[in-house]
This record gives sequence, structure tokens and C-alpha cells, in this order.
Amino acid sequence: MKALITGASSGIGRDIARLLVSRGWEVILVARRADRLMELKKELGQKAQCVRCDVSHKDECLKLHEVLAGQDIEMLVNCAGFGMCGFFTETSLDKEMEMIDTNIRAVHILTKLFLQDFMLKNKGYILNVASIAGFFSGPLMATYYATKNYVVSLTGAVYEELKRRGSDVKISAFCPGPVDTEFNAVAHVKFASAPIDSKTAAALAIDGVMQGKLYNIPTIKMKSLKFVKRILPDKTITHFCYTFQKKKR
Repeated sequence: MKALITGASSGIGRDIARLLVSRGWEVILVARRADRLMELKKELGQKAQCVRCDVSHKDECLKLHEVLAGQDIEMLVNCAGFGMCGFFTETSLDKEMEMIDTNIRAVHILTKLFLQDFMLKNKGYILNVASIAGFFSGPLMATYYATKNYVVSLTGAVYEELKRRGSDVKISAFCPGPVDTEFNAVAHVKFASAPIDSKTAAALAIDGVMQGKLYNIPTIKMKSLKFVKRILPDKTITHFCYTFQKKKR
């Protein structure tokens, strides 16, 4: 069994790699930071191989799939991504375009290409690491929330298509709240509520896709947020999101 993991150099991606190796999987570690990948490979040993790739570039995503076409990959983990905080009129357009390329376009390309491979074999797993943010509009993190909305929506649509076609391929969106990773340092925010640790998040994410969960939302608190969205007006929910995000600055 072999898994391809983007964003494997840190956080949830790194801990997913560790977990899968402990369960007997081989892993292909993908990220931009080659030094971090090599450190992880030294830890994981012969079951890990490294591929330096910047998935924010379309050509590199296509090349990644092409290079790995001969390997019998059974799981794709789309974990690469980042966020940014600030008023929409004040945040960097260049950085937002990079975020969209990483959080959306890379997920779209790799999901499509590897899903086509998995469909031919009628087996495989696709784990898209999203966020509880994917169900809301997020003032002060507008672009990040929007990218995760895309991932949640795409995953849901593909899930239903696979179901209608009677496929044994499984796809899941992992939608946590705060997780203790480097995300906050990159996004220049701080936790407004207690995070779960990255190892716990990794285990929940992998167990969820193995069980065929569509939207895998850890913790009662995060599940309750999604439930509240059903009963309150969108404008009220967005107001609450602004208040919540403001505390993180």
C-alpha cells in the first residue's frame, strides 16, 4: 500500500505520513521544503520517498502525476495549504493568488488525475484536508475560507458521483477547527479556542477516509457550529465569524 501526501513537510501532513508508515504503508512525501522532507525520510526510513514539488504551479502538479504514474498509489492526501488574515482590501493579491493555486487548483488537478487512475482499478482513497471554515464565509480570512468552501463542495460532488457509479473509491473532506500546527504562524493569527494536536487530527483524518466519511468533522464543538448554520440566517453567522476571527488577530 502506497500513499502520496502533499504538504508532508510539517503539521497534519507530516503526522499523517508517520501514522501511515506505522500502519504498514509506504509514503511519497511531497512539499517545497526539501530539507524538511529529508529529515522526515530519515525518521521514516525505507518506507518513505521524497519528491520536491511546488503544487501551487500547475505544471508541477501535472509533472508529479506523470512521474508517479508507474507506482501503484492507493491513497492521495491533499494536505498542502495555508491561510492569511486581514481585511480583504489590505491583504496581498499575489499571496492570495498563491493561496488559491495551492488550496484550490492543486487539489482540483491532483484529485482529478489520481481519481481517474483509481477508477480504473476501482479502489483507492482521496483525503482532502479542508476545514470547518469550508462551511462558512470568513471575514478577515475571506480568501482562505473561500478556498476551503471550494474543497468541501468539490469533495461532496465527487463523493455523490462515485456513489451513483457504484465505485469502491472513497473520498473524504477532513474539516477540523483549530489544529496545533504552523498554520497560525504563517497566517499571522493566534488561536481563539483550544486546538487539537496534529497527531490526533492525523489519526481522525485517516480513520475517516478509511470509513468512507464524506465530511469528517472532529470535536462536538465543531460539529455544533455546522448544526447552528442550519438554523441561523447567513448574515448572522457571518457576523459571528467576524467576531471570532477578530479575536485571532
